[in-house]
Amino acid sequence: MLLIGDDWAEDHHDVEVQAPDGRRLATARLPEGAEGMAKLHELVAKHAGEDPDPADVVVGIETDRGTWVQALLAAGYQVYAINPRQVARFKERYGTSGAKSDKGDAHALADMVRIDRDQLRPIAGDSDQAQAVKVVTRAHQTLIWERTRTFQRLRSTLREYFPAALAAYASLELTSTDALELLIKAPTPQTAAKLTRTQISAVLARARRHNRDQKAGAIQAALREKQLELPEPVTAAYAAATTAHARLLIALNEQIAAMEEQVRAHFLAHPDAEIYLSMPGIGEITGARVLAEFGDDPTRYTSAKARKNYAGTSPVTRASGKSHTVQARYVRNNRLADALQRQAFSALRASPGARRYYDKQRAREVGYNPALRQVGNRLVGILHGCLKTRTHYDEATAWSHHAHLHAA
Repeated sequence: MLLIGDDWAEDHHDVEVQAPDGRRLATARLPEGAEGMAKLHELVAKHAGEDPDPADVVVGIETDRGTWVQALLAAGYQVYAINPRQVARFKERYGTSGAKSDKGDAHALADMVRIDRDQLRPIAGDSDQAQAVKVVTRAHQTLIWERTRTFQRLRSTLREYFPAALAAYASLELTSTDALELLIKAPTPQTAAKLTRTQISAVLARARRHNRDQKAGAIQAALREKQLELPEPVTAAYAAATTAHARLLIALNEQIAAMEEQVRAHFLAHPDAEIYLSMPGIGEITGARVLAEFGDDPTRYTSAKARKNYAGTSPVTRASGKSHTVQARYVRNNRLADALQRQAFSALRASPGARRYYDKQRAREVGYNPALRQVGNRLVGILHGCLKTRTHYDEATAWSHHAHLHAA
C-alpha cells in the first residue's frame, strides 16, 4: 500500500509518498493538469512494485472537486477529502509554533491517511448525474446569495439619499425587474417625481402586474411626496451607484431564472428524483439541493444516523464530569442545512404527521428552531429509508409509530 499526501495549489501539487510503516519514499512538486497526473502515476508505478492494485493507493487531499480529483478517482485510487481545519489540528502533533509549508502540509496529509484513515470519509462515488445536479444547484444558490448582497447594497444606498423609493416600490419588491427598471429610468428624487402614471403603468405592464393603474397611482403619489434632499452633485453620485446596482440585479435575475431551468432539467433526469419529490415539503429546487449535497452513492451512509449526522440535523452530546448538554450541530454543510430547514417548514402544512410531531415538540416547550430542526431530522431518516428500499414516501408508514404514541 502507498499513502500519498497531496497539497494542492492553483498551478501545482506538492506530494509526499509514504510506505505503510511511515517511511518517506518520495516527494515531488507536480504541475497541474495532465502532465502532473502522468508524473504522479509514474511515482506510484515506481514505488508500488510489480502488478500494483490501484485500490492500494490512498490519497489525502483538501478538496473533493475538480478535474484532478476526478482523475484520481478514475485511476481507481482511494481518495479522502480532508477538511483543512482537521489538517491544521493534526499538525499540532508535530509542534505548536503554527509553522506552515506546502511540503509540511503534504507530509501531514500522508500521515493522516496512514494513521487516521478509519476516522476519515472517502470521497463518495457519486454518479455523473448527481455531480451535474450539484454543480448547477450550487451555482444557482450562489447567484441568489449574490443577489441578496447586491440588494442590500442598493437598499443601503437608497436609504442615504432617496428613502422615498423604498416606500414607493415596496409593493413590487425592490429585487423585481419592474421596480429596478423604474429606478434606472428615474434614479433621483427629482426625476422620479416627474414620472407619469402612463410611464409607470407601461413598466408594470411589461412585468404583467395586476391592478396596474391602481399600483401606478400609488407609486406616483409616493414618489411625489415632499422629502429631504442632498446637494445635486452628491445626489448624482448616489444615482450613478443606484443605477449600477439596479442593472446588476436585473442581470442576476435573468441568470438565476436561466440557471433554475438547468437545475430542474438535471434534477428531473436523475433516477432518484421521484423519490425526493414524493417527500413532503420538497419541490424541484429544494429536492435538487438536497440530492446534490447528499449525493447518490448508495454506500456513503451506512445508516439513517450517519445521514442525519452529515445533514447536521442530529444533535451533539457534550458530557464531561457532571456536565451533560445536548446542542445543535453548527459545524455542518450549510447548503444542505438550509434546504432541509425549508423542507421542514413546508412539511408542516403538507404532512399531518410532521405537524403532529412539531406540535409535540412545542408542547414540551422546545423552541421554534429546535422543533423545526427535529422535524427535519425525522424527515432525513424517512428519506434514508425511502432511498434504501427504493420506495416512495408514504404518510401512514412514515409516521405510524408517532401516531400510535400520540393516540396513547
